[in-house]
Amino acid sequence: MNSSPSLSPALALRRQGAWRLWEAPFWLAVFLLPWLASDYAMLINEIAIVALFALSLDLILGYAGIVSLGHAAFFGMGAYSAGLFALHVSPDPLLGLAFGTVCALLLGLLFSPSIMRGTDLSRLMVTIGVTLILYELANQMAWLTGGADGLQGIFMGPLFGAIEFDFYGQTAAWYSITVLLLMLAFMRVLVNSPFGATLQAVRDNPLRASAIGIPVAARLAVAYTLSAGMAGMAGSLLAQTNAFVSLDVFDFARSADVVLILVIGGAGWLYGGIFGAIVFKLMHDVLSAITPQYWMFWLGLFLVLLTLVGRDRLLRPWTLLRRPGKRASASNAAGETP
Repeated sequence: MNSSPSLSPALALRRQGAWRLWEAPFWLAVFLLPWLASDYAMLINEIAIVALFALSLDLILGYAGIVSLGHAAFFGMGAYSAGLFALHVSPDPLLGLAFGTVCALLLGLLFSPSIMRGTDLSRLMVTIGVTLILYELANQMAWLTGGADGLQGIFMGPLFGAIEFDFYGQTAAWYSITVLLLMLAFMRVLVNSPFGATLQAVRDNPLRASAIGIPVAARLAVAYTLSAGMAGMAGSLLAQTNAFVSLDVFDFARSADVVLILVIGGAGWLYGGIFGAIVFKLMHDVLSAITPQYWMFWLGLFLVLLTLVGRDRLLRPWTLLRRPGKRASASNAAGETP
């Protein structure tokens, strides 16, 4: 019998949010990639942006239980806001990033009350409807957004007044990776705080959470607003590093892709969006180069296998032949719960 006192909730959350040993070499390798693989710097930049977008959706899907198929609304709002800010106000990247993030944050705050009402199906319809509205507005307001031709002529000044954006995209990749790492650190603190614990309680059982005094609607509204701001930050990075914004930032496929990324990497896990984005973008790049017309078939086949077999067993194929009964017996013998 273990006589050691149990950990306090605050200490347990602090330990749960501690950085792991493998993370330092992982991020060191990520920061070295744009230099070691300079030919693929733009692809690395795109992966970092998509990973940040997936991280934003994971906050509401994995930790709050809010299903959304219209998260591209905030991504696109951030992209157009940052692009217009660079064109008409200032080319400073950090100011534009902050402006795009705040615009998406305010949009999320505006529509957060509608997310609190109804079931998951009604939430899906609301999120998709918001995206369709913004898409049509961007298309019709060609005098401001460029319409179907896109927002062109975006020029970005140097970072901190000294670091220029190069033609190969190395600076852009390091810029996006740095923002991704900072937001990962922010998410780690958020989800391993008392706020994050109550958010997961709301996800698991909103009725019981409400009964013990947790303000369910307020928690979901805050999570949805923060998620919108992070998605807008990802969109701002896309506009700044590509120097162009098109209507496809509001496309339904962009929202669907980020959901697939969380299916691949795993929702409710901070690195799920990052690893999922890496796998998804590499599969997209490789398969579309091999079979441009049928790459979605192979991606769909991979998703079916992932669903049927399971992520853990697919990553460890030697466990596929192990019988479930034997595995359960071994777990019981070791004193674990199967």
